[in-house]
Amino acid sequence: MNKLKRTEIFTRLRNENPNPVTELEYNSPYELLVAVALSAQATDVSVNKATRKLFPVANTPAKILALGEDGLKEYIKTIGLFNSKAKNVIKMAELLLERHNGEVPDNREDLVALPGVGRKTANVVLNTAFRQIAMAVDTHIFRVSNRTKIAPGKNVDEVEARLIRLVPEEFLMDAHHWLILHGRYVCVARKPKCDACIIEDLCEFKQKTSE
Repeated sequence: MNKLKRTEIFTRLRNENPNPVTELEYNSPYELLVAVALSAQATDVSVNKATRKLFPVANTPAKILALGEDGLKEYIKTIGLFNSKAKNVIKMAELLLERHNGEVPDNREDLVALPGVGRKTANVVLNTAFRQIAMAVDTHIFRVSNRTKIAPGKNVDEVEARLIRLVPEEFLMDAHHWLILHGRYVCVARKPKCDACIIEDLCEFKQKTSE
């Protein structure tokens, strides 16, 4: 795929949604960090349902720590893998208080050193909370990048590096949101909604579907 095509694709995605945001609900970098950590292998909808009850009660590392692991589990038990997630969120709160005065660090190195925080989670926080250019490649972005040929790659690291290199600079800040939303609602896994796709004529996917 050439640069002109990529530019037109992101121009259309931006025109349709000029200010894309995450579908996770949060009011602070810490709330976002917890929500993203809880969202691994779970839907944003299920996480939001849990955090709507959790955050009014505990939305700082100190308050989460005061809940304790068992107390936290009561709020997040409807989310997949809640046992291990509760353990990580408690440990994360301890480390944030010990090393960062309870504040969420704004750099990848410190973020990935936190329990339950991988590169993808760190990238979401850096991009969404701190407005740094970062590309959090999840299953949706991996699929869209490969299927459309915007930035094909064999694994998430390859796709991330290619997106950072190939997405035109003016779109880099919000590209991750446009791609994830496109993958979630239009370029879905089993049967992409090509008829309803605003970039269908630019996409290089060979097996396009129609109703």
